[in-house]
Amino acid sequence: MLDIQGRRVIDVKRKLNEIRDKDFTIEYNLGRNKYEKYRVRIKELYSNVFTVSLVDSDIIKSFSYSDVITSLIHIDL
Repeated sequence: MLDIQGRRVIDVKRKLNEIRDKDFTIEYNLGRNKYEKYRVRIKELYSNVFTVSLVDSDIIKSFSYSDVITSLIHIDL
């Protein structure tokens, strides 16, 4: 699990920048006990969102930094 000190957007950006060249797993909470898991690599970091590309696929997904802070997504290294 990605450990983020301070739980601020700047902290999330810094941590994601550190793992930019690594593959990791994102578990996305869809609500009502439904989850999706993706094996991803960071593609770009923007001011409000970050994009990831799925490993072994051309699919790109985007998430906001607040998704990480509010635990809507969990990042496992």
